Amino acid sequence: MCGRFSLTGNTEQLARYFHFQYVGNIEPRFNIAPSQNVLTIVENRGERVGKMMKWGLVPYWADDPKIGFKMINARAETVDEKASFKHAFKKRRCLILADGFYEWKKEGNKKIPHRFTLKSERPFAFAGLWEKWDKHGDSMYTCTIITTKANELVKEVHERMPVILPKEWEEVWLDPAIDDTEYLKSLLRPYPAEEMKMYRVSTAVNSAKNDVEECVKPINSR
Repeated sequence: MCGRFSLTGNTEQLARYFHFQYVGNIEPRFNIAPSQNVLTIVENRGERVGKMMKWGLVPYWADDPKIGFKMINARAETVDEKASFKHAFKKRRCLILADGFYEWKKEGNKKIPHRFTLKSERPFAFAGLWEKWDKHGDSMYTCTIITTKANELVKEVHERMPVILPKEWEEVWLDPAIDDTEYLKSLLRPYPAEEMKMYRVSTAVNSAKNDVEECVKPINSR
């Protein structure tokens, strides 16, 4: 699964790298948690647009938005089958921007946090889905991160990992005209382990209240 991640770049850096339009200022985030707003990119009339969405997808047909707390991740293997995700998978795909994510390794009675990034340390995009929920006089945009089996690096800590899209697949993923589910599912692969790195981080990341730079700093880096 993916339950925490970071995005520390500023508005100008991210817009230049991902080529999107965004009105506002993006603050560095070191410990993003479910139910918080995350930066996504969607396609709108051929243009990439940045949009803040609540992390935890609420299907358009849901009566209770609290269902989103259980929908922070969607499994790649069944994303085209589950009622909560299959409609968004065909037409409402997004990029969810990050520059690292966290997983916890069990060591005895302790859970030790580790951070995963690209070796290049560049920001990247998770494969995401989004929905607009509009009921009972309330309206919100929500999203979920698709996960897949872990690569050899992440496997040391957890059996699953978020789908990181290679740069050349981002445009395809955003294109709403593409609805071939088998082709889209073929993109949902583990990112190459040799292009990533992992290091231990402070237990400060254990609490979502700690959105501080200490969370991304390495301890016994490897």
